[in-house]
Amino acid sequence: MNAYIFPGQGAQFSGMGKDLYEGSAAAKKLFDEANKILGFSLTNTMFEGSAEDLKQTKVTQPAVFLHSVVLSQVMGDKFKPDMVAGHSLGEFSALVANKVLSFEEGLQLVYKRAIAMQEACEIKPSTMAAVLGLEDEMVEAICADVDGVVVAANYNCPGQLVISGEVDAVEKACEALKEKGARRAMLLPVGGAFHSPLMEPARQELADAIEKVKFGQPICPVYQNVSTFAVTDPEEIKKNLVFQLTAPVKWTQSVQNMINDGAKTFTEIGPGKVLQGLVRKIDRSVQVGSGEIK
Repeated sequence: MNAYIFPGQGAQFSGMGKDLYEGSAAAKKLFDEANKILGFSLTNTMFEGSAEDLKQTKVTQPAVFLHSVVLSQVMGDKFKPDMVAGHSLGEFSALVANKVLSFEEGLQLVYKRAIAMQEACEIKPSTMAAVLGLEDEMVEAICADVDGVVVAANYNCPGQLVISGEVDAVEKACEALKEKGARRAMLLPVGGAFHSPLMEPARQELADAIEKVKFGQPICPVYQNVSTFAVTDPEEIKKNLVFQLTAPVKWTQSVQNMINDGAKTFTEIGPGKVLQGLVRKIDRSVQVGSGEIK
């Protein structure tokens, strides 16, 4: 079975999508349509902007989403998913590719999500940190012992977890994690505490927007960050998507469940190869690769 996976924030790079734009009339049409929907030229920043320009959440999220969705649509007959999943933001790309959301609805929700997250980041100083070389349970226990808000946010692969929360609490957790033998516990250059309780204001705002959108029937199961299991019911997909902002990204568990359900190949659709590397670390017996234009 073929699993298609969609990357999230952090996969962006300067010049992303330019080859698609120049190499496919169908891609160019979608990129131009996205600029109209958003009311500004996202493609200018994607194609010509610096890495610093692309790091802004309100730019990064629609840019990664757009690159992924356009690629899935111009792959033509090559895009034949038996199951899909997306890492955080990538879940929106997966839902558009999977026919749950239209291109326009998906892009509008992603942009609203990005703005809401950026605003939530400005309420209280917060951050995230990557932790390498410890069992998940150890990281969870240490976070629970620290005063303040700090939680496990991204279960990326065995031995690689991201924590998220208030700056002081994350820094204290990093020190405690190093003392317990973490190979690395380092702050990440992000604008705030994604996938933590500090994203509650953004979750409420996004929930209002999501509730107004009618979700369609997917063409194949989606393995969502919140539940990790195959989901096909549009209302359940909607519910999981609402809680995604404050809940952890259970990527390791999602990939393991996809493999248990028969996935033999994983194709990453979008910028970069981050997810391919994570899948290899989760299970080396499966094949991984990147999506390509027809």
